[in-house]
Amino acid sequence: MHTLKIRILTGWTFTRALYFILGTAVIVQAIVERQYIGLVFGAYFASMGLFGFGCAGGSCSTNYSKSSDLENNSVIEDVTYEEIKTTLK
Repeated sequence: MHTLKIRILTGWTFTRALYFILGTAVIVQAIVERQYIGLVFGAYFASMGLFGFGCAGGSCSTNYSKSSDLENNSVIEDVTYEEIKTTLK
């Protein structure tokens, strides 16, 4: 339970806060309008923000340094193509 408390209280970014705020707003709006299917969507996005998983936790971005990867030639490789000619009858 201790790690859950740390996860909730630390690592907040603008995106994470936005997910939480908008998810909470969807929950409130779903209750006011009595459209209870909206609770599912609001709860999903609010929980992403609260617990910091998915895109709200930064998992949707790729974090690599372009200059170091290019120097090591680990990203870009030479591609060779072979031309194949066919005759159609």
